[in-house]
Amino acid sequence: MAAEPDRIGVDSSVAERGPTALRIAVGGQLRKLREGRGITPQAAGDHIRGSSAKISRLELGRTGFKERDVVDLLALYGVTDADQRELLVDLALKANEPGWWHRYNDLLPSWFETYLGLEGAARTIRTFEGQLVPGLLQTADYATAVVAVGYDNSEWPRRPDRPSLDVQAARRVELRTKRQEILDVRGGPTLWAVVDEAVLHRPVGGAKVLREQLEHLVEMSHNSRVIIQVLSYESGGNAAAGSSFTMLRFAELELPDIVYLEQLTTALYLDRREDLHLYREVMDRLAVQAETPERSRALIMAAAAKL
Repeated sequence: MAAEPDRIGVDSSVAERGPTALRIAVGGQLRKLREGRGITPQAAGDHIRGSSAKISRLELGRTGFKERDVVDLLALYGVTDADQRELLVDLALKANEPGWWHRYNDLLPSWFETYLGLEGAARTIRTFEGQLVPGLLQTADYATAVVAVGYDNSEWPRRPDRPSLDVQAARRVELRTKRQEILDVRGGPTLWAVVDEAVLHRPVGGAKVLREQLEHLVEMSHNSRVIIQVLSYESGGNAAAGSSFTMLRFAELELPDIVYLEQLTTALYLDRREDLHLYREVMDRLAVQAETPERSRALIMAAAAKL
């Protein structure tokens, strides 16, 4: 007779990071329970009238949970303790709840909603930005200027059921500011940003806005969960070839890193091994080529002092 599975546990901080993080954590628990009983993904899929692919999606947190499926899987995996069963079912249902960004869904294309969930679920966010301050580090005034410059009126046709363009722009800035809260959430991700030196001198919003933005970068550089490096002019050319990209790494070993490439009307999510190897190598080279965090802070302070 098989032994009772280990007690189910999900760190209490996971829920604070949003439903995507919770969905990944619950999926990881289901995988451990399945493997602990020596049950194949195919057998588990058959048990819930599905397939091994469905089990894979559930265990990787890439799809929502049906209560009936979770209950049936727990029975298959030999979880007989009523409290444990109730806990995991409750967590699975909470993982299906809309994220905080749901109230902005009239502004968000589906591909960016996906990114917001993954961003909050990540353990580490590494980003290279060659044009602008990364969104997680922008001040409200800087973000307002970025939104104003990039605002495409054709994206928001004038319809009676839509708020004014000014209101929509303000909500976009609010959304960007709200995203930054993940840097303060317990158990949230670490941000490692490499920015081209040109970012320090491009007067987005004017001199005053840029100066305040640079002062904010200096302040954020003292955050224990934020690393900021500047790729100086003196470093010469770089392997990123003018592109910007973000790499997300997760605590769960089963989850591959994801490279996020945002375009004007869509985004790419890369998780193929060869793509990850290339971007990881480029990011590592950029980090080595860029100034140290201490020297980068000095460069940022010097740029601010000139404004």
